[in-house]
Amino acid sequence: MRIYCKEVMESSCSVLQPGQCKLMRVNVDNHYFVVNKDLLVQNCEYFRALFQSGMKECQEDEICLQCVGILGFQVMIQVLEGRQPMLDSDQIVEAIECTAFLQVPILTKHLTNIINFENCLLMFHTASTYGVWDLFHNAALFIRDMYADLKEDLCTLPKTLIDYVESLIPANYMAVCSHSPSSDELEDFQRTICYLDEELKEWKVLTQLPSNASTTMAGVTVLDNKLYIIGGVHDVSKNIVQSGFCYNPLNNSWSTICRPNQLRYNLTLVGHEGCLYAIGGEFDHKELSSVERYKVANSCWSNVSHLPLPAASVVSAIALNRIFICLWKGRGATDIFEYLPEKDQWILETTLVREQSYGLCMVPHKDNLYVMRNGPCNDFLLCVMDCYNLSSHQWTAVPGQYVNSKGSLFTAAVRGDSVFTLSRKVTTEYTIEDYKWKKKREMSGFGRIGSIYTFLMRLPKAMLSLTERSTVTAPSQRSGNIVGHRRNFVRCVDNL
Repeated sequence: MRIYCKEVMESSCSVLQPGQCKLMRVNVDNHYFVVNKDLLVQNCEYFRALFQSGMKECQEDEICLQCVGILGFQVMIQVLEGRQPMLDSDQIVEAIECTAFLQVPILTKHLTNIINFENCLLMFHTASTYGVWDLFHNAALFIRDMYADLKEDLCTLPKTLIDYVESLIPANYMAVCSHSPSSDELEDFQRTICYLDEELKEWKVLTQLPSNASTTMAGVTVLDNKLYIIGGVHDVSKNIVQSGFCYNPLNNSWSTICRPNQLRYNLTLVGHEGCLYAIGGEFDHKELSSVERYKVANSCWSNVSHLPLPAASVVSAIALNRIFICLWKGRGATDIFEYLPEKDQWILETTLVREQSYGLCMVPHKDNLYVMRNGPCNDFLLCVMDCYNLSSHQWTAVPGQYVNSKGSLFTAAVRGDSVFTLSRKVTTEYTIEDYKWKKKREMSGFGRIGSIYTFLMRLPKAMLSLTERSTVTAPSQRSGNIVGHRRNFVRCVDNL
C-alpha cells in the first residue's frame, strides 16, 4: 500500500518561502511520505549527514528507511511542522526509536514535554533501551517526583533503572513571602526562604534573602534550578531595587545580576529555555507594556515584542514548554496569549468570557491550562475554574468551587499530577484527575504575613540535613532581645 501525505507536503512547504520548497519521497515500510527535504536536513542529523556524504542516495528523489516505523516517522513529521501531538503508547515507542536512529533533537524535546503519569515509565524504559539519554534523564526526574505514587509499578523495571531513579533529587515545594530591605530585626523572620518537609508535614528554613534584596512587588521565578529575583521595591515610596539576585542551591550562594533596562515593579518574571522574561509591570505608577529578555549565557538584557496592552502582575504559565499569559480585556473577557520566542510575537490563543469574572491564576498540567477566576458577585474566597485544552482548543467548565482562603489558590505549583497550594494556615495538596482537583492531604501552613511566592527546586541532600531542625516556627538561636522579639512575632503570625 502506498500513502502520499498531501497534508504533510503542503504544510512542510509553508515553512519556507515560496519557490524554496524541495520535495522528496521517503519510503517507510512501503508507505510513502512526500516531505520537505530542507526541513529534514535542518532538523535531522541522519539526513544532514546523508546529503553531505555525496552518496548516490542523496541524488535520488526517493529514500528508503528501514530503521524506523511508520508511526514514529509520522510523529516526527508532525513535530517538524510545529505541531505538538499527544501520543499513545505505540506512538511513543516508535517516536523514541525514530529520534534515536535519525537523531532529531526537536522530537526528543517534544517527547520530554509530554511526559506524564501515564507514560513516564514507558518513556523511561524505552529511552534507556534506545539510548535517548536526555529523555531518559527527564523521565527519571518525573518518576522521582512521583515516587510514592509509582513505587509499586517501578518494581517491574530492572534494578539498575530503579537505582538511577532513587539516586536523583526530588523537587521540593518552596516559598518566600514579600519582604523589603530593612534594618529592623523583627523583619528578618520575613527574609527566609523555606521548603516543605513532606514527611513531617511542616515548613523548614533553607536560607535567607540578601539584606538588600526585596520580594515586595518583585518578579520571582526558577530557571535551571536557580532562583531569580528581579525588581521589587524598598518601601512604600516604591523606590525600585537596582540589582537582580540569583540563588544557587548547589553551593547555597547568592549572586547579583544586572537589572532590566527599564526599571519596573509588579512585573511578572518567567524562566524559559535559558532566558528570563521580565513582562510588563509598573514604573512611576504607570503600567508597562514592554517586555525584556535576559540571556543567562551572555548576562545581557534586550527588548522583545511588547505586550498587546500595558499590564502589571500578569498571570503566566508554561505548558508543553510554551509561554502563556492572561490579560484582562474588560467586560468579563480574559485573553490568553502565547509568546513565540523564535518569532518574537504574542499570538492570541483563546478568549474566556465569563460575566464579571476574570482569570486570576493559571495552572498548567499536561496539555491543559486551568484558569482560576473569582466566583459570582466578585467572590474571591470561593473561586471557580475553567480548563482550556491546548490540543483540542476547547474550554471545559470544572465543576464545583474551590476555597481560596488567604489567596491560597494563587500560590499553586504543579509537580507531576499534584498541585500544591499554600496559605498562612494550611498547605494543601490536590491531585488532578479527569479535569477535577481532588484534595489529597493537608499540612502545616506558612506562618508569614504578606504575599507568598511559591516554586519548585531540587535541593541537595547535604543542604536538607543542615536545615532539618530549622522550622518556620523556630526562632533563631541568637541570644538577647532579638530572640524575644522574634518569638513575639511568631506568636502574632500564629494568631493571624
